[in-house]
Amino acid sequence: MNAVDSNTAGPLAIICCAGALPFAVADAVEAHGRRIVLFPVEGIADAAAVARYPHHHWMKLGQAGRLFSLMRQDGCQEVVLIGNLTRPKLSSIRLDFTTLRLFPAIIAAYRGGDDHLLRSVGRVFEREGFTLRGAHEVAPEILMPEGVLTRRQPTSDEQSDIDRALALIRAIGAFDVGQAVVVFNSHIIAVEGIEGTDEMLARVADLRRRERLSAPAGRGVIVKAPKPQQDRRIDLPAIGTKTVENVTLAGLSGIAVAAGETIIADLDATVAAADRAGIFIAGVKSRPT
Repeated sequence: MNAVDSNTAGPLAIICCAGALPFAVADAVEAHGRRIVLFPVEGIADAAAVARYPHHHWMKLGQAGRLFSLMRQDGCQEVVLIGNLTRPKLSSIRLDFTTLRLFPAIIAAYRGGDDHLLRSVGRVFEREGFTLRGAHEVAPEILMPEGVLTRRQPTSDEQSDIDRALALIRAIGAFDVGQAVVVFNSHIIAVEGIEGTDEMLARVADLRRRERLSAPAGRGVIVKAPKPQQDRRIDLPAIGTKTVENVTLAGLSGIAVAAGETIIADLDATVAAADRAGIFIAGVKSRPT
């Protein structure tokens, strides 16, 4: 389904986790003329941002029955799940009757990495009769275009580092780990683990403060791309102004992401922030041609 004809598809449910991405998607879908209903997660979604949208229902983790009931009540057959969500402890989930019924599937979903968990979540929605959509399917304009967007261009050495990082992401993706890698002069500086991109960049900044890095300030690139086997409907890599801020604090020179497979929440603001910081942002092909 193309975003241009989404206004004929009925209301879209958006399950909102942390960060700005849920609202970037909501605004883009509304701009296409489609009604949205937000389902923000309590204690995680941005309450002030949610308040801007008239149609929303706050949800607690574990309220699957209430979620499915409200989605049907509002006529939502399609759903987008987006935003940052740290894997919750099972003990923190408040189980309603429907969630209890699904509990064996939930336990099985936890026995693996994040991609396995998110695929399992998608299957739960599908068994309940809903269609899980990727944010890029309903709002393709939020995807990173190909090419360099900033005044600063990557050097030939930096392009080599980008290629090396993409090769590493392809190689380790089978183990359901790593959407982001930091490379300098062909040296792998950091690989994203369970902590996420921002914490990985904080780790690089700390290494630099402790003089554990050979890379001088203003050198090194971060590269983000989806894992090869990843379900593109959920958890696509994303960047925004906060990424630019953290890259600057880490003393890196630029950001390269998979074009057409990475979400950029506010392209204009993110590019402007990068230009002010003197770093580059590039959309690249994630697979060799």
